[in-house]
Amino acid sequence: MAKELPPYVSATGLLQELFKKIQEAPPPSRFSQDFLFTNLKFNKSGSTIPFIPFLKRIGFISNDGTPTEIYKQFRNPDIKISGNAMAQAFTIAYKDLYSRNEYWHKLSKEDLKNFLVEKLELDTKNEALKKLISTIETLKKYTDFENLSQKLNEVVTELENKEPEPEPQVKKNTAKISHQDDSIDSINLSYTINLNLPETSDIAVFNAIFKSLKEHLLKK
Repeated sequence: MAKELPPYVSATGLLQELFKKIQEAPPPSRFSQDFLFTNLKFNKSGSTIPFIPFLKRIGFISNDGTPTEIYKQFRNPDIKISGNAMAQAFTIAYKDLYSRNEYWHKLSKEDLKNFLVEKLELDTKNEALKKLISTIETLKKYTDFENLSQKLNEVVTELENKEPEPEPQVKKNTAKISHQDDSIDSINLSYTINLNLPETSDIAVFNAIFKSLKEHLLKK
């Protein structure tokens, strides 16, 4: 099964226009296709429909289409505030890449390509790779990287504190036999024997095991 790639869009040439229109237009109660194609005046096509799931993956809108605080702060004319909002979106979108290299966003375009090829196990001629790089480069234009450093600390801390998933426990067939030995006057000895029984449905195997126990260990 192929790995899911980090967020990207195919129509990267329209991405800057999308963010420009988001900043200019009042936020909707729900970012729907009607809002995208009527209010923001994008042509409905296979290239623009994916804008909505993309905005969800970078934290601009919630699953039901409601604009988030990131969306609203990105519309602020103060570039420090809008840049901080995009820094939050950037870390949400590419958190897994930061777990591999917390400074990958500083890589040159060629080094970024090599990094993504290695970490995402992509073919160098993969068309999605080109679109992913172009998407990242576009988002970087809006990102305040000074604030990004603060967000990265939160991401790194979260990754470091993440507890590993417990290994699955393999159940074994076990039997516990208790026996008390009171053959010695005034001294009572007791012991417990734990057995790891083989996985078998052959009753003869169990009969042989318990017969041997009775003869050799459970005699008084």
